[in-house]
Amino acid sequence: MTAPVVLRGVSYAYGEGELRRPVLREVDLTVEEGEIVLLTGPSGSGKTTLLTLIGALRAMQSGSAVVLGEELAGAQEAARVRLRRRIGFIFQAHNLLGFLTARQNVAMALELDGSLSERARQDRAGELLAAVGLADHTEKPPARLSGGQRQRVAVARALAAAPGLLLADEPTAALDKASGQEVVQLLRELAKSRGVPILLVTHDPRILDIADRVVAMEDGKIVCTTDTGETPAQVVMTKG
Repeated sequence: MTAPVVLRGVSYAYGEGELRRPVLREVDLTVEEGEIVLLTGPSGSGKTTLLTLIGALRAMQSGSAVVLGEELAGAQEAARVRLRRRIGFIFQAHNLLGFLTARQNVAMALELDGSLSERARQDRAGELLAAVGLADHTEKPPARLSGGQRQRVAVARALAAAPGLLLADEPTAALDKASGQEVVQLLRELAKSRGVPILLVTHDPRILDIADRVVAMEDGKIVCTTDTGETPAQVVMTKG
């Protein structure tokens, strides 16, 4: 059975001619079912670009990327749109709509499913919010939720369409220590209970221990891969 994410020789550059700037260089990476992989490294090392390629948010330039069984090399926009519907995205900014309740924000992610009635979407949204610990906050707008609670709504929204893969870009950056730990532990529980792999970009050393693997990037390359049998300090030392 093919792993949910298999990258081979992925390279990417911005600009053309003299302005061309490589940001990814021959990246190989595999993410297995139910695995949590953290991407770390300095700003500009290519982490977010790699995440957007895996998420089919931009077109491939070089190499192979098989995501949820679909080859992205040479894929047309229509194929990438179909794949994006099978992937859950969580970003640093929760991107919730302020004029909607928590339940309505989550239900919006289900509108592409024509088989569900409006009532079914609302019920499903309520179930997802309960799963992330917000059963008592479903009718509140984002302004009445804490930062950690808003990010939990974003997690529920990402899970709405039962994705085969979750991609997260700095999901704890705007949260305090306690809220950040709550969110990442929630993600870990969801990954293990549902078998959904998570690829998470982070600069936050506080959350390294929730991962199955920590992949360090530098100058567009993977410079080391560390399992969680090693401490965060060892990961940093290996990078150096």
